[in-house]
Amino acid sequence: MIPITGHTQLTALLGSPVAHSISPLMHNEAFHLLDLDYTYLCFDVNEENLEAAVTGLKTCGIRGFNLTMPNKNKIVELLDELSPAARLIGAVNTVVNDNGHLTGYNTDGVGYMQAVKDAGYNITDKTITVMGAGGAATAICAQAALDGVKKIHIFARETSRFWERTQKLVENINATLPCQAVLHENKDKEALAQAISESVLLLNATSVGMAPTTEGTIIEDTSLYRPDLIVSDVIYNPRETRFLREAREAGCRTFNGMYMLLYQGAEAFRLWTGKEMPVEAIKAKYFSAS
Repeated sequence: MIPITGHTQLTALLGSPVAHSISPLMHNEAFHLLDLDYTYLCFDVNEENLEAAVTGLKTCGIRGFNLTMPNKNKIVELLDELSPAARLIGAVNTVVNDNGHLTGYNTDGVGYMQAVKDAGYNITDKTITVMGAGGAATAICAQAALDGVKKIHIFARETSRFWERTQKLVENINATLPCQAVLHENKDKEALAQAISESVLLLNATSVGMAPTTEGTIIEDTSLYRPDLIVSDVIYNPRETRFLREAREAGCRTFNGMYMLLYQGAEAFRLWTGKEMPVEAIKAKYFSAS
């Protein structure tokens, strides 16, 4: 590995929990392969101490950082500028620090749509169902609409603090893009059954089932699964959540969040360094078992 020097630029992940993340492995390997004097660390930071952490890292001259759950929405309040996509989505997963000026981006949607292609599927001009209204969910919905998905069913809790923001995203999609977006209440089981029945892909974009609380699933009624349904999870730890396992056992084709992580990370890497991440080498070393 490249030694730490007085010129080494720091990048990081802020979230809670983060001990499981493979982001340090892939970013530090990419820095090494390109001989870049950067390093990447993880910091366990939640919404309560996010502002203090960002202030400290900014003061220390961090080059940039990623945000994971639960910080993707809260960070928006702490930034100087948002990219157009981040402004539309209302959530940020990548921040670039240019001499104290913090700009927020969202690379999750791009990462997920590339992961769908990597898994061998084409969802253009088709209907999908997305569970969740957080930062990852809204980023994916926005990018899916931009990339030509025909219809998106979004399910969330009406009591969620993100409900109104998701309503605005749905209105924006319907007003500006040929995609039709529909927001449903999680408790509407009839609407959920109908949505899944007409969808080619079902995505869990919530943290339900993520380590260390792996016993949960966003879909309790496994009769909703069918063999021609593609079932996907943004979670990659564990590699197979209960949600994915039960879908696979029902005959569905499944894939997890590993490649989404890879491709959103590659875009963040480019924003920080101006260089393209050596994706194939990183994929071969860290993602071959995904």
